[in-house]
Amino acid sequence: MNLFKKNEDEQIKAIRPKNFGWLEKKLSDKEMEYLWKCIDNKKQQSFKKQLAGQIHESNILNDKSDWFFNHTIKPLLVKYAEEFANLGSRSPVNQRHPYYMNSFWVNYQKQGEFNPLHAHEGVYSFVIWMKIPTRFFEQNKNPIALKSNESLISAFQFHFLDILGQKDSFLYEMNPEMEGTMLLFPAQLQHVVYPFFNCDEDRISISGNILLNTAKLL
Repeated sequence: MNLFKKNEDEQIKAIRPKNFGWLEKKLSDKEMEYLWKCIDNKKQQSFKKQLAGQIHESNILNDKSDWFFNHTIKPLLVKYAEEFANLGSRSPVNQRHPYYMNSFWVNYQKQGEFNPLHAHEGVYSFVIWMKIPTRFFEQNKNPIALKSNESLISAFQFHFLDILGQKDSFLYEMNPEMEGTMLLFPAQLQHVVYPFFNCDEDRISISGNILLNTAKLL
């Protein structure tokens, strides 16, 4: 037994700097039922001018009595602070303010449409996949994807820099099993929604932005 090697190894430890991430939540049947009602009662006011996305339809939603914000988002904000940090505390204000949902909208994405690399306004943002009519594996059999360096058709992807300043990413493959999945992430985290093909059904998703309400104090 090499005791010198053992003692040498005991002096080595891995250091992993603290970094931010995102939360992933599978919504309950009650939450999904409420969101579908929001979609059914969506406003006719378009949200497209506020988006980078090249999609045919986007409409503002109404969170009646702030039910979704209070029931779902606020507990996620507490969880995010526990896991990472309270990002609102980094905002350039000298008093404590409550969060609120500044924008809440539904996207209808048809085949060939996409949302280019972008970030959102505010402190936090979220995305919820309501309907996914395609399967990632089948989509990437498309001839344009063959022999590609990375399969990206019908995917959602986060982009960020690693500790060396190199580009990195995290990919979500879009399949029906992802329906009802919600991601809460820092609003400045860049992300992209890739197109899908050979499907006449819409992909339906909901998004929103969370800001500090500087008109109110905690």
